[in-house]
Amino acid sequence: MVKRVIELFTADTPNGKKISIMLEEIKFDYKVTKIDLSKGEQFKPDFRKISPFSKIPVIIDYENEEKIFESGAILIYLAEKSKMFYENKDKLKINQWLMAQMGYIGPIIGQHHQFHHYNPGKSKFGEDRYFKITKSIYADLDERLYNSKFLAGDNYSIADIATWPWIARHKWHDIGLKKFKNLTRWYLEISQREAVKKGYEFMKQGDKIPLP
Repeated sequence: MVKRVIELFTADTPNGKKISIMLEEIKFDYKVTKIDLSKGEQFKPDFRKISPFSKIPVIIDYENEEKIFESGAILIYLAEKSKMFYENKDKLKINQWLMAQMGYIGPIIGQHHQFHHYNPGKSKFGEDRYFKITKSIYADLDERLYNSKFLAGDNYSIADIATWPWIARHKWHDIGLKKFKNLTRWYLEISQREAVKKGYEFMKQGDKIPLP
């Protein structure tokens, strides 16, 4: 495959890992520019020029002179460019599951991280609410994966790539991934992909994918 240079502006988060995993899967040449969220680098004027909401990840495709923000839009862009993981016959289902991740799974689990992992004890209401909804997300995904090998059907797609990094933080969630047989099967199958291993460890920190 012809290599193309992509610059990935990112941090070590589930949203960041979506794009590094995708880039590894499609074997595009890319460089990582780290954005230190703890130092507020996402709010610097130069970064805001390419990310109007001061969010990571963002890519620049130097071949096409394109700047793309929002991880779901980036995944679609890379899938269409590579012609991988976004089959025409499955696009409607892929889009639904991708939008479910972008609009529901990610935001809810992100709030669960804030209340349960980063700020425990500050809001019982917040902790209880987002724990309960995150647990229901696990159950909903498990039910879907009882009936389907991957989220959008029989084929691995950008919907799986978008969702998997959020489940990879299952240790933070304290819900018990092992309790969900089908979700665990899906999680482990994706975990064994070489591109996923490389994309997960894209910050070169020696990170290992957590087992259930």
